[in-house]
Amino acid sequence: MRALQSQFGLTLVEVLVSMVLLAVLLVPAIQALQTSMTGANVHGELASDQFRLASRLEELLAEPFTDLEAAATAAGGPSTPSSYSDTPGPPGRLLVYLAACDGDNADGDDDLFTGVDPDLLWVRVEAEGTVHALQTVTARGY
Repeated sequence: MRALQSQFGLTLVEVLVSMVLLAVLLVPAIQALQTSMTGANVHGELASDQFRLASRLEELLAEPFTDLEAAATAAGGPSTPSSYSDTPGPPGRLLVYLAACDGDNADGDDDLFTGVDPDLLWVRVEAEGTVHALQTVTARGY
């Protein structure tokens, strides 16, 4: 009868060992969750930037070609932001670059900005201070 009674319940040593095991195994699990939560936040920010860039690019492509052409001429080249860029100051502002471009490479120098075609414009939208950008070429009448 005494042998059966000693099997009831857990001893203090067993409880302490199980608590130590849980504590040791719980730390990596919580770190993994923290990393995934940080990754989710970063992904959300990147997706937001991508939507902002795509939206601005679509707005630009809806503008009349002559307005874009005038802004490209005023900017003076592909490395100067155009008047379609956001005003300086706010973080994450969008910069818009416009330039006439060489779509057929008729001059054979493989430079997009020499020997330009009269009815083509290069359009680039980028988030300032990041590597995120979208660019395209648009033509008169499209």
